[in-house]
Amino acid sequence: MRWLTLYARSRHAPASLAVVTAGAAAVWALARTADGGPADPRLSTLVLAMGAAALSAGLGGQDLALDRTAGIRWMPRRAAHVLLCGVLIGSVLLAAQTLGGQSASASFAVRNSAGLMGLAALGAAWCGARYAWLPPFVWLSTALVVPPSSDGTTQVLTWMLLPSGTAAGTWTALVLAVLGTAVYALGGPRR
Repeated sequence: MRWLTLYARSRHAPASLAVVTAGAAAVWALARTADGGPADPRLSTLVLAMGAAALSAGLGGQDLALDRTAGIRWMPRRAAHVLLCGVLIGSVLLAAQTLGGQSASASFAVRNSAGLMGLAALGAAWCGARYAWLPPFVWLSTALVVPPSSDGTTQVLTWMLLPSGTAAGTWTALVLAVLGTAVYALGGPRR
């Protein structure tokens, strides 16, 4: 248990969890609906993107050279870290929606949290943990300004705002989650 506590502290887990919870609470307070209708996908995606950005700070440790030379296998730990972060932000979104009186869509939360954490993992491998929040932020910003269309390219660009049953959104999120987790697990964060 001591190893897990040290690992969580070295990856800024307490501060990241506080930011995720505060962000979800702020969006929950702004988006409360009394009728229990469906949640706005933009607000739900914003909660997930804030969570992915906050938790992406923990994708790199204090000393990258120490991480690379340690006598333990980092590949399964890195993959588990990304997956656990995805589960965490999806759970926070579902809890905030349930508390806000909105109908919670588990498939939407799973798809978007997996895809956004995959993007954050790609960002850590490409830019380093300090800037791992950039790919989810840029993709969300793009998705918010691109007008909706049935065109395949537009659906790939706006995958996180599409309804949960859309094939283009599901496949894009799946590819990003698998690719990001694999690249990060194999190579770790960039120096």
